Amino acid sequence: MPLDLCLDPPQRRRRDRGQLAYLSGLAAEDGVERLYLSKGYRLAARRWRGCSGEIDLIFQGADGVIFVEVKRAASHDLALTRLGPAQIRRIVGASEEYLGNVLNQPFAERQYHLALVDGAGRVAIRSDVFECDTVY
Repeated sequence: MPLDLCLDPPQRRRRDRGQLAYLSGLAAEDGVERLYLSKGYRLAARRWRGCSGEIDLIFQGADGVIFVEVKRAASHDLALTRLGPAQIRRIVGASEEYLGNVLNQPFAERQYHLALVDGAGRVAIRSDVFECDTVY
């Protein structure tokens, strides 16, 4: 018996919304990945998970390692509101794990970027939201 027949309509709608959000997130990450690759960066990891949390995309380039968090919403402004201080702390913690445990370079040059993807798929990159005063 298919699972759909066991779900009542509200459960089915909730499941469908979750699936749509998941697929939209993957599409947003794909677009951001293509942007960085077109700028000459090499993808080091996608959805890397450490004890502290998950990092959506990790790139390496001549200027060091770039940790990218991707947020998608109808507008860039709305996407920006979806990153809070607790998540920033988790991302920074996970990045330290990655540098220390995976690269064995805990003091490597690093950058943190927030990639905002709007409903039309346009990408805006912000590097100022991970400043030290924001992390604490």
